[in-house]
Amino acid sequence: MMAGMTETPHPLYDRHADTLNRALTAITERGYWSAYPESPSPRVYGETAAADGKAAFEAYLGGDFPLDQPGSGARVATETSPFGLELAVRYPHAGTGELVSAASAALPTWRDAGPQARVGVCLEILDRLHKHIFELANAVQFTSGQAFVMAFQAGGAHALDRALEALAYAYAEMTRHPGTAGWEKAAGKGDPLRMTKTFHVVPRGVALVIGCNTFPTWNSYPGLFASLVTGNPVIVKPHPRAVLPLAITVKYAREVLAEAGFDPNLIMLAAEAPGEKLASDLALHRAVKIVDFTGSTEYGDWLETHARQASVYTEKAGLNTVVIDSTDDFAGMCRNLGFTLTLYSGQMCTTSQNILIPAGGIETDQGHKSFDEVAGGIAAAVGKLTADPARGVELTGAIVNDGVLERLAEVTKVGEPVLESRAVAHPSYADAVVRTPTIVKLTADDAETYGREWFGPISFAIATDSTAHSLELLRRTVGEKGALTAGVYSTDEAVLDAAEAVAVEVGVHLSCNLTGGVFVNQSAAFSDFHGSGANAAANSALTDGAYVANRFRIVQSRRHV
Repeated sequence: MMAGMTETPHPLYDRHADTLNRALTAITERGYWSAYPESPSPRVYGETAAADGKAAFEAYLGGDFPLDQPGSGARVATETSPFGLELAVRYPHAGTGELVSAASAALPTWRDAGPQARVGVCLEILDRLHKHIFELANAVQFTSGQAFVMAFQAGGAHALDRALEALAYAYAEMTRHPGTAGWEKAAGKGDPLRMTKTFHVVPRGVALVIGCNTFPTWNSYPGLFASLVTGNPVIVKPHPRAVLPLAITVKYAREVLAEAGFDPNLIMLAAEAPGEKLASDLALHRAVKIVDFTGSTEYGDWLETHARQASVYTEKAGLNTVVIDSTDDFAGMCRNLGFTLTLYSGQMCTTSQNILIPAGGIETDQGHKSFDEVAGGIAAAVGKLTADPARGVELTGAIVNDGVLERLAEVTKVGEPVLESRAVAHPSYADAVVRTPTIVKLTADDAETYGREWFGPISFAIATDSTAHSLELLRRTVGEKGALTAGVYSTDEAVLDAAEAVAVEVGVHLSCNLTGGVFVNQSAAFSDFHGSGANAAANSALTDGAYVANRFRIVQSRRHV
C-alpha cells in the first residue's frame, strides 16, 4: 500500500497505539512523562531480570556476535573496556558497497508500508529493547565507562524515551497532511474543475548513524529511530570502542523487522576495522541522504562541509558555562554543582566547564563569600562525593579513553588548582581507570585556556570583574564556540532576566538556581530539548519538528475526477 493512501491499521500499531498517543500528548504538554521506568529495582523489572541481563551480556564476550547480515564473513574486534574487562567480541564486517546496496534494496517495501505500519514496527522494537534493558545497560557500562545505574538510566530507559520522543515527532509530522484530498475550483459557467490528490510520504534515502563512545545509545537512538520511522533504511556505524550496545540494538531491531514481514536489512551494523575510515566512506556515498553524528567539532565540521548530498545532523563540542552572582542556598548550590562535575567524571557533553564568579565574591545565605570560598565550596562538595572509593565510583564511573587522561595531565600546567584530580582504585575492577575531577582557578584574561573544550573531569573557576562581566563572557564564548547548557545562580530577578536574554541571544538552554535534585547536565525527554541548533555546539535539537521533518518529503499525485 502506498504511503499516501488511506491505511489499514497495522497490528503492531494497534498494539502500541496507547503508548504512541501518550507520547504525542507529552510532546505538546512538555510536562514530566516517561514510558520506561528508570529504576533497575527488582520490584519494577522482576527478581531475575538483572541476573538474566548480565548473563546475556557475558555470553557475547570473547565470541562472534550473532548477527546475520550482508558481508564478507570477516570479523572485527576493536573494543577496550574502561573497567579493564576483557570484551573481545567479534562483529561481522561489511564494506560500504555491500551495506548501501542491501539498505537500498530494502527501502521500497518499507516506504510503501506507510507511517502507521512503520511506527508500529518501531514501537515494537523499543518494546523488545526494553525487555532486554539489563543486557543493554551492561553493554553500555562496560564499553563507555559509566557506572551501572547511570548506564541503566541514560543508556537504557532514557535512551528509549528519547527514541520514543523522536517517533512521536516524526509521526506527527508525517500525518500533518491528509493522505488524500478532493479539490474543486469554479470554472465560470462550465462545470467546476475537480481533482483528487494523493500525498505520499517519501523517505530521503539511506541514513547513516555515527555513534559515540560515551553515550552510544542515548545519542544514537533519536536519529536512528527518526530516520527509520520516516522510511529510511539505517546503517549504524558505532564508535570502535563502543560497538556492543548498538550491535545489540541492531540485533533486536532486525528480529522485529523480520517477524513483521520486512527486510531486516532496513537496519545494519557497520563495524569498522582499525584505520578503515568507514564512517567517512559511508557519509560521502551518493545514496546516503541522512547523517547523524555525535563527537568532535573537527569531524562534525568535516561532515557538514563534505557530505553535501545528505542532511547532516551534528552534536559537537561546546563551552558549557555557569554564572554565579548570588545564592540563597550556598550549600545546595555547591552540592548541586559538585554532583554535576562528578557525574561520569564530567564525560558528558552537557557538563559545566567554565564557572564564572566575580573576583570580589558573592552574597549568600551564609553571608558574603569570597571568590576562593565559592570555588572551595564547590571543590569540597566534589571531594565529599569522591572521598569513599566504593561510593565515589558509582558516580564517577571510569575514564573512557586516553584523550581524557592526556587533558588531565595537560591542565596541571595551567592556572592554580583548587582541587587536584587523583587516581582511585575501583573496589570491583582492579584494572579500571578512575580519576576524580579537578577544578582550576583562572582569570578572565586566560581566555586561551577556558576558550576551548577540555572534555573530561576538568572545570575552571574563573574570576571576573563583575556579574555583568560574567554575562559578557558567557555571550562571547558561547557565541563563538557554542554550548549545550548554561546555568545561573542569583537572588536578583534582574540578573536572571539578563542571563536569560543572553541565553536566547546565543541559543543555549539555561537552568536557573539549581540546588536540589535537578542538574544542569541532565535533560528529560518529552520536556527538555537537548541542544538547540542555534549555536556552534549542535546544528539540531533532540528532538523537535525540525529534527524529523527533513528526513522525508511529500510527493503528490493528482488526477481529474
